[in-house]
Amino acid sequence: MRVVTSIAELLEARCARGEAATGFVPTMGALHDAHRSLLDRARRECAQLWASLFVNPAQFDDPGDLARYPRALEADLALLRASGTDLVFLPRAEALYADGYRYRVTETGLARRLEGASRPGHFDGVLTVVLKLLLLARPARAYFGEKDWQQLRLVEGLAQAFFLEVEIVPCALVRETDGLAMSSRNRLLSPAERAVAPALHRLLADSVRERRSPAEAAERLAQAGFGVDYVEDEDGRRLAAVRIGSVRLIDNVVTG
Repeated sequence: MRVVTSIAELLEARCARGEAATGFVPTMGALHDAHRSLLDRARRECAQLWASLFVNPAQFDDPGDLARYPRALEADLALLRASGTDLVFLPRAEALYADGYRYRVTETGLARRLEGASRPGHFDGVLTVVLKLLLLARPARAYFGEKDWQQLRLVEGLAQAFFLEVEIVPCALVRETDGLAMSSRNRLLSPAERAVAPALHRLLADSVRERRSPAEAAERLAQAGFGVDYVEDEDGRRLAAVRIGSVRLIDNVVTG
């Protein structure tokens, strides 16, 4: 596995790979089995597998949240190597944002609701870094998980709007055995919070099965001890964001 840290190295590797179809998995690190599922699929479907590890400061509206975000570089590199990754890109923020983040991508519809309403500027940061990474890596396919459903839809729209020659591949949400959606943030939960966290999925799924409204689902989540940012139906999914202690969790279930 080749590890590159500069844009110049990445461009040299891109030139050297020639016409080999590349699958790309952009990540913020703190990798887990849901990331592994993206990597495994990309490995099966593409001649080369590339990934990135970059905790993107532009998508954090809270500096404290950025500081708390889990980082585990050596473990991440070991997982990537075991998954058959050919190249991993570890850029510096100063290199990706040499312009000081003066130039950015803004979507004016979906990005202003749900996560966008709760985290102002979040999707500007997400879309800007995704565009930069896709332009640098030039993959045939890029793989994104369905846990971040709103992000997935926005990235699909980004690729279409800017005529990017890449297929955005949605990958199924992966859960722990108790139903909690796998997330890098789960490792920030205390043991007591981790015991409560699976109720998010259970109550969300129950609300759909019982044909309860999003407002009723939000009330049940609040009664279970979650701080509820939102529960809304969108695009055939019921999406929710909650807080438990200092940790923010998101999840979604199919409504149709």
